[in-house]
Amino acid sequence: MDDIASATPLPVRPAPQMPPATGHDPGATARAFESVFAGQMAKIMMETVPTDGAFSGGHGEEIFRGMLAERMGDAIAQHGGFGLAPAVMGQIIRMQGGKK
Repeated sequence: MDDIASATPLPVRPAPQMPPATGHDPGATARAFESVFAGQMAKIMMETVPTDGAFSGGHGEEIFRGMLAERMGDAIAQHGGFGLAPAVMGQIIRMQGGKK
């Protein structure tokens, strides 16, 4: 029986560099990221709200809540968001070798 501690570790490879993107808007990508982030936060917050059983929509309600959280994230991002988009856009540009 082999001992895991004596096993030869696998070589660690450096993370691949992202190739420079052509023809895309880093600002739109950053806003989309913020939208998804805000939607995930809304989904987590909605999961903490107790349901009293008066409206039990079953599986359909679960799907609707997910869609609602996604739309809430879109609305948050469209109305200024949390301020993540500018920082994310700057990082995207730096990763592509550009300057901000």
